[in-house]
Amino acid sequence: MSSIHSEYEIEEALKALDEQRAAVEERKAALPTPSLIDRAIGGIERLFDELTDRESLSTRVVQLETENALLRQRDALISRQMAKHDEEQRLAARIQQDFLPKTLPVVGMFSFSTAYRPAHYVSGDLFDVKRLDEQHVGVYLADAVGHGTPAALLTMFMKNSLVTKRIRKDGYDLVDPAETLAIMNAALLNQDLQQSSFATAVYAKINCVTGEVEMAKAGHPEPIVIGLDGSTRLIESDGPLLGVFPDAEWPTMKFSVAPGERLVFYTDGVETAFPVNDQPCSHQWRRELDAMTREPSEEILRRFREAIENNPLNGHKDDLTMVIAETKRAA
Repeated sequence: MSSIHSEYEIEEALKALDEQRAAVEERKAALPTPSLIDRAIGGIERLFDELTDRESLSTRVVQLETENALLRQRDALISRQMAKHDEEQRLAARIQQDFLPKTLPVVGMFSFSTAYRPAHYVSGDLFDVKRLDEQHVGVYLADAVGHGTPAALLTMFMKNSLVTKRIRKDGYDLVDPAETLAIMNAALLNQDLQQSSFATAVYAKINCVTGEVEMAKAGHPEPIVIGLDGSTRLIESDGPLLGVFPDAEWPTMKFSVAPGERLVFYTDGVETAFPVNDQPCSHQWRRELDAMTREPSEEILRRFREAIENNPLNGHKDDLTMVIAETKRAA
């Protein structure tokens, strides 16, 4: 009886063991697989990286905000400096305008009209038309090498050294144009300027009663006479630049302007007024002028000013100065 009971107990024990084994297998099956665990671990790592990236991003945002603040400060400083520079350039332009004639003389049979168009605020060109006495008018044009403020300062210095009349106790003498240029040349050289101090110039002494002109030219473009019939002719004269040679000489040439004719002085900025193939042209402006010779002087000047203002050659834009001495037609 005891042996049978023992076998039964053994069978029950084995059965219970199998049930426990099955329960264990069920629990094991319910546990996450390695792939699920790996994915969970990867998710945790990504979350950590994301949190780290957010911290880095937050730091970078702070850096960018700081940089933007510095850029705004720099832009504000640049804007103030540009505004100051602009105001200084405008002031320089007003000062240079003060060196130009306020009114143009009408003497004898001569009247004068002008066009003055700086390429920038200030110009490397300067001119003067002034009455010398009851019969004579002096016409002066200068064009300093370069553009902008340095050239403008040079021309204003030259204007200050312009000598056209010498006063004596018992009267005065009108200075010969060649001597006028020589005095100006000496003044430039005596300054011993470190930067470029070269310039072209022309000075003419006009007898407004007889039409006789005495003129000296220093590397400057040749004046043009517009005849009664609309034809044009150059007044050729030689002479070196100012500010180069201490012993340079300039001849004074003489010619006459007849009643009804016009004498045109100008600087080389006219070459940029009428470009050809997007390049300055030394001939096209002459063709344009030849087509205008029947027009009034003011209309000629207006067209040249308009051409310069509408000039497509921004990189080649130059200062423009023109002076037209016009005589009355004979009665």
